[in-house]
Amino acid sequence: MRRQVLGLDGLRGLAALYVVLFHCWLYAFPGYPDSSAPRVLDVLMFGRIAVVFFLVLSGFSLAISPARHGWRSGGVAQFLRRRAWRILPPYWAALAMSLVISLFVVPASHYGPPDRSSILVYGLVLQDVFFAPTPNGAFWSIGVEAELYLLFPLILLVRRRFGAAAVVACVTLPVIVRGLMAPGANPVEGDNWLAPHLAPVFVAGVVGAGIVVASERVRRLPWGWFAVLAALPVLALCFVQGSVWTVRHYFWIDLAVAPAMTMLIAAVATGQPAFLVRLLTTRPLQRLGDFSYSLYLIHLPIVLVVIRRVAPHFVAPGLHTFCFTLLVGLPVSVLTAWCFSQIFELPFKRNRSWKSLMVQSRPSTTVPEEQNQPPVPEATPSRGKSPSAPVT
Repeated sequence: MRRQVLGLDGLRGLAALYVVLFHCWLYAFPGYPDSSAPRVLDVLMFGRIAVVFFLVLSGFSLAISPARHGWRSGGVAQFLRRRAWRILPPYWAALAMSLVISLFVVPASHYGPPDRSSILVYGLVLQDVFFAPTPNGAFWSIGVEAELYLLFPLILLVRRRFGAAAVVACVTLPVIVRGLMAPGANPVEGDNWLAPHLAPVFVAGVVGAGIVVASERVRRLPWGWFAVLAALPVLALCFVQGSVWTVRHYFWIDLAVAPAMTMLIAAVATGQPAFLVRLLTTRPLQRLGDFSYSLYLIHLPIVLVVIRRVAPHFVAPGLHTFCFTLLVGLPVSVLTAWCFSQIFELPFKRNRSWKSLMVQSRPSTTVPEEQNQPPVPEATPSRGKSPSAPVT
């Protein structure tokens, strides 16, 4: 069975790029969620849904290996150590960068600049549990994902012992009951304790990973078309109702769109439609996917600097600022994220320990050319020839 699932990195890269575009739209036009942007740009209002897609994709990607091994995690401690090794170094580096920019260049939040509590809460990745002035508005989802990682071994245990329906019911039914009984208290982006609400979308990805190891008949189902049919009603409703209604109903939209996202990822993971998989596996999208996490972590401070500190000196507010940000902020964000990833993300992605990282980072010793040649076999003395004569 093929071990590498093609196309998922491309999906991750496109989702990260969309989040950058969303923030360019969000901060260029005042009044969100009642945005002053032209209606033609409403296609960029789904930043929260893009983050939900990240959570579904994360659950799917993490569950592929367990699905191939009877839904066993391979060890809770090992899983958590690997997640921390992969996620925390670039996150802490981005946190330091965000603190500097938010303190000395442009605030990240209307709550004021970050303080000591911000360093403690965000440094320990507890932003979904405790409130503190944020140094980077994109960091809320990192706290949610960290909590879901802690639940992942338990999710696998329930999946293994009781099946897919049981694990979906365990995390989804309490959320639905809460939403029905307290509709005015439904959490939105920026609130604390979003992990319980977003656990069902993560679990949707986990359960969907079972399609990768299912029978050929299941794998050949038109998952891409299923995804389109499931997504169209939700997205159409959002477009018709507008951004204000969409923001106020994210609680239900997140749950409604997760099945469509899962089926889209399953379609790509099973190699269909072929043209989409070919697109997602092109070199530009593969490369973008390689540093998508870095792009997500550091793009927002850059976008804010461009919109609030640079653009006012060159263009008028509104649409002109938005276009200026696309021309300047977007490429600067992508280029800076690539450079950032070379130092803080990719080395931790390619190595599993400090020892391996240190060995790779050592400068290689240049071997003299003559030492790099294969040894010349010693000639066997023969009658009429000296011992040093070459053997023909």
